[in-house]
Amino acid sequence: MDETPRQLIGETRTPVPPAPGRAAREDYEYRRLGTCKVFMATEPLAGWRLTKVTERRTKTDWARFLRDIAAQYPGATRITLVMHNLNTHRPGALYEAFEPAEAKALWDRFEFVHTPKHGSWLNVAEVEVNVMIRQCLNRRIDSIDTLRAEVAAWQATRDQIRAKVDWQFTTDDARVRLKRLYPTFDV
Repeated sequence: MDETPRQLIGETRTPVPPAPGRAAREDYEYRRLGTCKVFMATEPLAGWRLTKVTERRTKTDWARFLRDIAAQYPGATRITLVMHNLNTHRPGALYEAFEPAEAKALWDRFEFVHTPKHGSWLNVAEVEVNVMIRQCLNRRIDSIDTLRAEVAAWQATRDQIRAKVDWQFTTDDARVRLKRLYPTFDV
């Protein structure tokens, strides 16, 4: 699981469409119309992802997204979720969003695996977020409704073709690259 902030950007002048022999023209000036957050969960080997666009990134937004993830696996007793260690990713978030029984049941369904500090690139969902940004969000989008529609269309397309992440990082690579994170013992 990962998330990315997005700015809602509007035009200050009407862009000039492309013409034969001339590229489209867009003024560098823009109007900032707010921000939002795009949450992403992915099961990389299955070619499946779940996205959700929210107005903010609060503990409650994160808790509701966890519930959305859990709903995708109704028969699973345990869901392993790899994510970075953010201040909103705490058990208290579930208790703020839901009744205690639901919060506890939801917390117990997940096994949380946090990426190491400065190691968020180990989170495969971050790879998928970057694909989404390049393919869908690398332009000016001025409203959260438009952004939601664009992200939903992108997700449907990626899920339909069952786009997978071919993760090439091996345990041996990790031992070399993350050597400083492994404990050393003096013998």
